[in-house]
Amino acid sequence: MPRAATRQRKQSFIRRLVTPAIAIAALGYFGFHAMSGELGMVGRAMIERQVSELESELELLTAERQELVARVGLLRPESLDPDMLDERARLNLNLVHTNELVVLRPGHRYNVN
Repeated sequence: MPRAATRQRKQSFIRRLVTPAIAIAALGYFGFHAMSGELGMVGRAMIERQVSELESELELLTAERQELVARVGLLRPESLDPDMLDERARLNLNLVHTNELVVLRPGHRYNVN
């Protein structure tokens, strides 16, 4: 009865490098995207800069809104200021009383009828 001979192969040098090469390529790919991807370290700095810009814009808009709310509050019937109403009406209608003194400032355009 013939004996079955097993053949042993010696691993080639290139075959031993395939698995580490694939692992290094995968690590390099994920490492690159972790640093410079949209949500990576560089992307995070850009997002933080945008957040700070938007927060400063929000502060400006909040202050402007509070000013407008205060001005609208002055126009409510229960808190209507006659002096402010008179001033706004004169400015918009371009009218003055006959006994008032008008000071014209240089550089401004005036409608004189």
